[in-house]
Amino acid sequence: MTNQKMTTRLAAAGLSLLMCACTAIAEGPPPAPKLSETATPVTEDTEYLRTAPAPDYWAFAPFVKPQFTNSACSIASVTGVVNGLRGLPVLAKDSVTTQPGMLEITGEPVWASVSAEGGDGVTFDQLVAFTEAALAANDLAGYQTEVFHPAAANEAALDQMRAMLVANEVSAEDALLVYFNQGVVTGDWDGPHVSVIGAYDAEKDRVLVLEVDQEWYIPYWTPAETLLAAMVKPTSAEHGVLEGQTGGFVHVYK
Repeated sequence: MTNQKMTTRLAAAGLSLLMCACTAIAEGPPPAPKLSETATPVTEDTEYLRTAPAPDYWAFAPFVKPQFTNSACSIASVTGVVNGLRGLPVLAKDSVTTQPGMLEITGEPVWASVSAEGGDGVTFDQLVAFTEAALAANDLAGYQTEVFHPAAANEAALDQMRAMLVANEVSAEDALLVYFNQGVVTGDWDGPHVSVIGAYDAEKDRVLVLEVDQEWYIPYWTPAETLLAAMVKPTSAEHGVLEGQTGGFVHVYK
């Protein structure tokens, strides 16, 4: 190769590198994946649902619908649980309760206000209170709630959480609502969220979240440890009145 050809190729290579660098700067960082490494969409891993009874999944998944506003995750989740506990109405004249219908039946103006488009969303204590109000208003007075509200992601809390998940997996006669920082699981945003637990695969120690934020996600599996970390992470100041909120389970049972 002559010196002239070498010079020409080196110059071309340098120009090519410069063009690539400029393109990278113009395009910005690569887009983030839909889910983080700690979350697996249910469509990519169906083995447990095909081989285990998974009673909660089959009872509640058909009734868990997309939240009807960007702040209505609690209403969507509670509505899914209430409908799942009651099952499909027997009579043709009776409808499946919708989220607006749940607000009307329950008659909680504060719940309606904080769950409107652009609303504040609910605190953990409000989720408990509104769940109890919905149960009473929908003739499920035989049901009550118990709360798992961990203060830290330690072994004791993880053991208690696993015990609740194992017990809940036995039948569809009870349900678990989960209040958690969604971004810890999905890798997306830093904010509080509510959904329904759909299953627990004890062998692999992972939880199926029946996601109500269905504009962006579908149900996904996440390790139990990750979900616990998401429960105890305090809500950031950008969320106003929810600053400092942490989560846990609201167990609905007879």
